[in-house]
Amino acid sequence: MVPDDRKYTQEHEWILIEDGVGTIGVTDFAAGELGDVVFVELPETGSEFNQGDTVGTIESVKAVADMFLPVSGEIVEVNEAVADTPELVNSDPMEEGWLFKVKLSDASELDQLMDAAAYGELLGG
Repeated sequence: MVPDDRKYTQEHEWILIEDGVGTIGVTDFAAGELGDVVFVELPETGSEFNQGDTVGTIESVKAVADMFLPVSGEIVEVNEAVADTPELVNSDPMEEGWLFKVKLSDASELDQLMDAAAYGELLGG
């Protein structure tokens, strides 16, 4: 499942833009590769990062994966439901399992990300 309303990164993250704010999560592929997620470390609201910065981690029973920020900006919201119920990343990574929201500081960075078709090709589709 690769919805075409968002952009994707090489690290299997997605971003959905609404009014200059990007909602960010991991793709179905990433959730499957991680296995059962047991803990999610989310960034602090109000903190600012540059594109590509590590902003947290996702721990599963078999690995710990870094989360990278697809675009520069300020963290404006985190998904407390995921902090309390990390398995949402597995059960619904593209909707309820979103991780955090960032207010974009440079919308042109979105041009460096993949659309759904390019991400599908990355996955071998």
